[in-house]
Amino acid sequence: MDKEENQNNYPDNQNQNTVEDVEKLEENLDTENKQEADQNPKEEIKEPTPEEKITELEDKVTRTFAEMENQRRRFEKEKEDAFEYGGYSFAKEALSLIDNLDRSKHVLESDDKLKETEALKKTLEHLDIIKKDLISIFEKNNIKPIESLNKKLDPNFHQAMMEIEDDTKEPGTIIQEIQKGFTMKDRLLRPSLVGVSKKITKKEEKTEENQENPENK
Repeated sequence: MDKEENQNNYPDNQNQNTVEDVEKLEENLDTENKQEADQNPKEEIKEPTPEEKITELEDKVTRTFAEMENQRRRFEKEKEDAFEYGGYSFAKEALSLIDNLDRSKHVLESDDKLKETEALKKTLEHLDIIKKDLISIFEKNNIKPIESLNKKLDPNFHQAMMEIEDDTKEPGTIIQEIQKGFTMKDRLLRPSLVGVSKKITKKEEKTEENQENPENK
């Protein structure tokens, strides 16, 4: 009888154990899910506060005003340049008039048939008057010739075209002006083309060097 009772009770115990196992499994799953949730919390999207919105708007307004001010200054500079240097290109082209007058004068002075004639003298006088008038008009418009002769070579205003031996001048001194340069206010229209001095290489020094070193002869 006892055996039958034990046999009848066995299925109930088995079912009870199965239910407990399931409950434990569920508890373990819940614990694991909770741990994962704690390790990887979801980012919450926070709405900006009214103070943050105001700060952001103030920053945008400040940057906008700064850009507007920079643009205004740029326009003012462009307007000033247009007023001050609007005739820059025209002035640069007009310099060819002075060049042509100088060339014409040089050609007339080199003509043997016209030398020492009264016609040549009068022609040269008229050319000089025209040139002076042109330079006077240029100066009234802030276009001025660059002074070069006997000045030290300045790469900002002069362009050296040749070197000329001359011990009476300090090396690098301008002793010849090939083409006159001009400025317009603080801008260079064109540089002066010049010749600069350099030390004379004396033949005596070369002779002494050759005597000391006969092999160089």
